[in-house]
Amino acid sequence: MHQFIDGKYREGRGEEAKQINPATGEVAGTIRYATAEDVGEAVAAAKRAFSAWSRLAPVERSTGLLKLAAELERRADQLAEVETAETGKSIRLASGFDVPGSIDNTAFFAGAARQLQGLAAGEYGAGGTSMVRREAIGVVGSIAPWNYPLQMAAWKILPAIAAGNTIVLKPSELTPGTSLLFAAAARDAGIPDGVVNIVTGTGPEVGEALVAHPDVAMTSFTGSTVVGRRIMELASRSAKRVHLELGGKAPFLVFDDADLEAAAHGAVAGAIINGGQDCTAATRAYVQRPLFDAFTARVAELMDQVIVGDPCDTNTDLGSLITHVHRDRVAGFVERARAAGARILAGGSAPGGSLAGGAYYRPTLVVGAAQESEIVQEEVFGPVLTVLPFDSDDEAIALANDTAYGLAASAWTRDLDRSLRASAELQAGCVWINEHIPIVSEMPHGGYKASGFGKDMSAYSFEEYTNIKHVMLGRDRTAHKEWQDTIFRLR
Repeated sequence: MHQFIDGKYREGRGEEAKQINPATGEVAGTIRYATAEDVGEAVAAAKRAFSAWSRLAPVERSTGLLKLAAELERRADQLAEVETAETGKSIRLASGFDVPGSIDNTAFFAGAARQLQGLAAGEYGAGGTSMVRREAIGVVGSIAPWNYPLQMAAWKILPAIAAGNTIVLKPSELTPGTSLLFAAAARDAGIPDGVVNIVTGTGPEVGEALVAHPDVAMTSFTGSTVVGRRIMELASRSAKRVHLELGGKAPFLVFDDADLEAAAHGAVAGAIINGGQDCTAATRAYVQRPLFDAFTARVAELMDQVIVGDPCDTNTDLGSLITHVHRDRVAGFVERARAAGARILAGGSAPGGSLAGGAYYRPTLVVGAAQESEIVQEEVFGPVLTVLPFDSDDEAIALANDTAYGLAASAWTRDLDRSLRASAELQAGCVWINEHIPIVSEMPHGGYKASGFGKDMSAYSFEEYTNIKHVMLGRDRTAHKEWQDTIFRLR
């Protein structure tokens, strides 16, 4: 059963579809999708639960989230296994990155739930005391992608319910398993029925019905920029609040004073994490010309050492991509770049042999592509790194900012001035210095430009999930106030 509504698993009313194991190409099971009617029932359950949940004392919501963290810990192995089975990512990544990160995020929001504060009371105008209330919005309708199903469920659900909202989450129809387990863990942790609901189905039917539902007060979406624009269009019809975390094309700047070995290791890890299916993945490396040849040679050498294989094998570094269709899309980018004159220094093909049935693609290094080419400008979303040279610091910053996206970036240098300049001038919501990829629950995640707006994680995410209300307490007991003279005078 792939729907979780009002505290119970149930089947959807929609069409039945096959679930494919991306690592083998074999049918792993079937799923019956939700319909707009199912969405309506989930929203109704969330609406019923909102009144009581939003009125709980913060300590009560915090206690529920702490219990949820313990429930997730207890289910850690199962969560990792389901995540790997549905996505094709390596079990090492699922068990060492996705699951512990989600548990930590839960524990963080358990604490943050008790820190939802407005400004202290004060007298900012004559005769009155002002204060700020931070209040829950209502029912949140969220849509999460397939690349990090568990973490994306956590990022959507946790700040919403910690702030007192209730939620209906639509995970990708390709990867609903860990979102459903998360919801069940919330129920078993004592979080009331209806606070967390999961509807699984396609974007055009289930996603659009969720965004357009009149009782959904806010939409949070993570996915492509194209779909993000459609979400905004639907939400605008009812002036609904929208939070978008969209695509990325992260630049990776390597200056001539960088630690070459550290930069090469960082580039490989940053490019192939989760099969490169990460909107913050290192996709465009710009290397100052004196280091260019040494950097590309070392990256190619390291990529050739990456073990591509069965994602359930703990020796595997890189599992499969999400589908064969997506694998072919990634391969198409590489082949078109090759045809346009780029050179492939590592990878550039799908492995054969025992892996031929899965959606695998080898770590790939591309050089010689033009700055304006699609492989430099567009999101490939695969284990592909394109490297271009630069000469001056000004050129490096300009090239890095020369895309529509602005989610993440990194700069590799030993020079303090260069690092400070990069952190200030790179147009991205996250800038790493001598690092690429690590995130922490205490820090915000979100983009600039076509990468969207609003923040996941951290206390900053509460800005998306709360309304701010100004309350003024009048203390001047006179009937006619002095400021009213600007409107009418006492005669």
